[in-house]
Amino acid sequence: MSDLILLSPLKGWAAPLAEAPDPVFAEKMMGDGVLIDPTGATLHAPCDGQVISVHHTRHAVTLRATSGAEILMHVGLETVALGGQGFEPHVADGQTVRAGDPLLSFDLDHLARHAKSLITPIILASPEGFQIVRRTEGRAVEVGDVLMVVRATDAATGASAMGEGEASRTVAPHLPHGLHARPAAAVANAAKRFPAEVWIACQGRKANAKSVVALMALGVREGDALTVTATGPEAEAAAAAVAAVLEGLQERAEPPPPPKPAKPSVAASQDPKLIIGVPASPGLAVGKALRFVPAEIAVSEAGQGAVQESAELARARGVVRDSLEKAAVGGDRERRSILAAHIALLDDPELVSAAQGLIDAGKSAAFAWRQAIRAQVVMLQGLDDSRMVERIGDLKDLERQVLVALLGKGGEGAPELPPGTILLAEELLPSQLVALDADRLAGLCTAAGGPTSHVAILAAGMGLPAVVAAGERVLAIADGAPLILDADKGQLHLDPEPWELEAVETALNARRQRKAAAKASALDLCNTADGHRVEIFANLGKPSEAAPAVENGAEGSGLLRTEFLFLERETPPDEEEQLVAYQAIATGLGGRPLIVRTLDIGGDKPAPYLPIPYEDNPALGLRGVRTSLWRPDLLRTQLRAVLRVKPAGQCRIMIPMVASVAEVQAVRAVLNEVKAELGNADPVELGVMVETPSCAVLADQIAEVADFLSVGTNDLTQYALAMDRGNPALAAQLDALHPAVLRLIRQTVEGAARHGRWVGVCGGLASDPLAAPVLVGLGVRELSAAPAMIPEVKMAVRAVTLAAAREAALKALDLKSAAEVRALLLKTWPNLSASGREGA
Repeated sequence: MSDLILLSPLKGWAAPLAEAPDPVFAEKMMGDGVLIDPTGATLHAPCDGQVISVHHTRHAVTLRATSGAEILMHVGLETVALGGQGFEPHVADGQTVRAGDPLLSFDLDHLARHAKSLITPIILASPEGFQIVRRTEGRAVEVGDVLMVVRATDAATGASAMGEGEASRTVAPHLPHGLHARPAAAVANAAKRFPAEVWIACQGRKANAKSVVALMALGVREGDALTVTATGPEAEAAAAAVAAVLEGLQERAEPPPPPKPAKPSVAASQDPKLIIGVPASPGLAVGKALRFVPAEIAVSEAGQGAVQESAELARARGVVRDSLEKAAVGGDRERRSILAAHIALLDDPELVSAAQGLIDAGKSAAFAWRQAIRAQVVMLQGLDDSRMVERIGDLKDLERQVLVALLGKGGEGAPELPPGTILLAEELLPSQLVALDADRLAGLCTAAGGPTSHVAILAAGMGLPAVVAAGERVLAIADGAPLILDADKGQLHLDPEPWELEAVETALNARRQRKAAAKASALDLCNTADGHRVEIFANLGKPSEAAPAVENGAEGSGLLRTEFLFLERETPPDEEEQLVAYQAIATGLGGRPLIVRTLDIGGDKPAPYLPIPYEDNPALGLRGVRTSLWRPDLLRTQLRAVLRVKPAGQCRIMIPMVASVAEVQAVRAVLNEVKAELGNADPVELGVMVETPSCAVLADQIAEVADFLSVGTNDLTQYALAMDRGNPALAAQLDALHPAVLRLIRQTVEGAARHGRWVGVCGGLASDPLAAPVLVGLGVRELSAAPAMIPEVKMAVRAVTLAAAREAALKALDLKSAAEVRALLLKTWPNLSASGREGA
């Protein structure tokens, strides 16, 4: 392969890259090259090739030469902040150009006034296959002068010689928010299983599929087609596996950032006692301020030798990896997912390679790691995507954790929290929040941050009221100052009046007293005030939840979500793994009934090993029982594991997302076959989840072939009201106490009664004490709630007579909205509190 001659794309002064007033370029984090201080105002093509990217802010162009080398031309420094002002592109992505063709023009005067510098780096952006063997520096250049000579290395020629191992796939994954940290980590983990080199291309840009940061920087948007290319050993398998993961990322959209709160009125903006931010996690809290200001960690630039510094970086990364893995144990799904993404970032080949390059150049491990992280931060800041910008916090978190492990300082640990602390900070990192004593923390408020950041997600999972993006006034509040945090409204009240504190404390105390009274009688069986039995079960999602649920008064489990075994992994669990988990839960329940829901996957619960084809509306596609019948091998394995749990008869089986009698019959047939294989003659109850309107309408027919019915109110409400349960704009209207949903529940109860079948409710409505009377009044005889809500649900049932419950239910059925139903119930039973909902 002959050398590639790169001509000067600009008129100006050529200088060494090390002179760039920006470490990202000076330290060659983006690649090797030359600087040009321009005196001309038009950027030209330095060689023949194809335009693979014109940055959306028009300040940079990337060109791919026919040899495969990629050249990045970045006009000025920090010019991304200009938003395209002063630039005029002459080419588009994918366009073929000849050497000397104009690529873009720019306004020199405008850039001189508004940009950090006019210095323009010309970068060889594909160093893995090419090297610069000659360059022009320290003199004036004209457009068309020889600027650099690039030669292909053995890596480049070797890659092209791998014809025996090349494969590609094109996919269009459903990613409403692009390849942010968690889906990117899933893709990278799949690619790392293979020795082949794997790349993903999007809109003319490409990224190493084994690198989370590179995938995030692709800037993938909803609707983009992605091309997966693999070369080398096992290329075909690698391309297929990565494409399957991408296709399986039927991502449930995280709520989009809510609109910024309307600008406060003049009176409110001038109110020194009110700070307005953005709600991140709902709730109300009273407490005292404590500012959290972590110290900046100072690092030395010079290293003690590449061998020693490399070993130190590897050791520190290992320490952080162990810490992250321990922090994930016992956490909820969101925490495990977030920390898994952090582990993937910690081992990211692009980050590690960039840091190693700086260490080889004589830098310390701490300096190299910080610069490698900050180079990626700069790349994410250049993306026109607020969600990717919020992922910068994850990178900063890893920077700090590794530096602490390297230097043994700056990690002062979590601050000592007085009881009732409302923590105030510029921005909180995920590791910092996880390390706090949650029992002493009443809430948190940050000056910066975003409502979809990982800290916001973790706070919601902890039930911690949180407000973000509240501005710099937050940081001026003195430690110990009394505060009221209203995270439902995104407000922080400073120096509240005694009567305001008293009113909030009274409400919170009343709530605590009710909870204490409910807890005291939680272990007693549950009957209505006039003696009618109602079973109160628990919804469970993993083995460790069983024993605490019993302590809270659970009389069994009305819903075991088995997805905890199937999600966030590359292969499905085998029979033995499932048996161990189910047996642990059954044992934890102490022989009480255990209703095991078969795999409810698909829709908002994707799995990498199940490449479900793209669906325009996953909620109406291949999910629940449809997935089980599509993959009967998974169903058979799961049924075998459930049937082997001891003692026999403790487990019942429940099918999700049933829409027809035929689906129940099909699963019953598989169940009978599995029982025969195991020689199991014991009766096993098979029930269905009523989550579709058709199942409710056909309840009388379905009750002929099913042993019990349990209403999943979350999905039933979504389908009955035609409102996406994942759309935050509809959240206030998506209420399962809507009369339409209550009528479907009544129809279910009436249909089941024709065949003597009992009906339960295991959706979020069963965790709402205010809803308990109307459900009992409709004829429901089992409520399966979130474990923490069981004492209060029992108290609510005990507070009503069956006659009063039936009367309220009949009135509710004739009302016109959920709001009217709630008003009716609060008027009838004012001491019952409406509580948060839980997903089923």
